[in-house]
Amino acid sequence: MREILGRRRRLLSQRKRSQRGDGGPELIGAALACATQWQWPVLPGVAADARGRCACPDPDCTVPGAHPFDPGLLAASTDARMVRWWWTNRPSAPIILATGGSAPCAVSLPALAASRALAALDRQGMRLGPVVASPARWSILVRPYGLEQLGELLYAKDFVPGSLRFHGEGGYLALPPSNTGQGGVRWERAPLPGSSSPWVPDVEAVVDAVVDALTRTGVSAPEL
Repeated sequence: MREILGRRRRLLSQRKRSQRGDGGPELIGAALACATQWQWPVLPGVAADARGRCACPDPDCTVPGAHPFDPGLLAASTDARMVRWWWTNRPSAPIILATGGSAPCAVSLPALAASRALAALDRQGMRLGPVVASPARWSILVRPYGLEQLGELLYAKDFVPGSLRFHGEGGYLALPPSNTGQGGVRWERAPLPGSSSPWVPDVEAVVDAVVDALTRTGVSAPEL
């Protein structure tokens, strides 16, 4: 009798997780691919509730469910055992990439502006690597860069849209197929299947091309 009741509880628990949209095997598989196949350090992000409110202590959190909290960012790892343990215990946790170092950095901008910018770059024949899309912002992955390099790049520009954000060393980014307080995260441009190390462009090329594309298309890219 206890065995039957225990099995029933497990089935009900699995059904509830499915109804909540918990990632389960899909999330742990994606996290393991990032960590072991691509050698990108990852860690589980803080969860968001059904209303999109972040589970962290900050009531005004600006990135609900899309940032590290416990463990902190410095715990990001490429160790398969650690990654498997995290997502076995927290199967719906967002996948958070610790940017910089051995992992890509990113340049992000509002979703509408990003969509138009990418279309313009495609027409110009600009080669891009993976692009991460959330409902609010899209992030173009780039090669790791330092603060000095970024500072010199931006200083040389006459104009840089204030809505551009830079995820460099010490930063983070939610990766697909995470579900955050602002909605699902997906690949707008996915890494090539089976690639051992996804190719990403230099930050200079991306910033030059994005700023030019936004200027040419007349997209103001409002602050978000």
